[in-house]
Amino acid sequence: MNPIILKAMGADLNPPPLSDETSKLVQLRNELTRLGVAAGLRDNMSALMVRPSRGMPIWVFVGYGGQYFSWQSAEKRHPVSDVAGAARALVEYIDR
Repeated sequence: MNPIILKAMGADLNPPPLSDETSKLVQLRNELTRLGVAAGLRDNMSALMVRPSRGMPIWVFVGYGGQYFSWQSAEKRHPVSDVAGAARALVEYIDR
């Protein structure tokens, strides 16, 4: 759509940059999607909801000072520096 029209409609053409935690969640969502697992960010982008094909959804947060993805009431965690490994760990957790 034309940027002039978008601006007139009140659209923000330059949204604020994502926070570091949100960026990490987006990377994890992308990796899970690549692995065939449905996942989406919460409206306020504070958590990732992983939707397994069966069972209840799993909420994933960035915690421990931004160093870990955590889920299952923070009983499970994986370093944010290893997004692919975190996605595989979540897939294993879902498939248990």
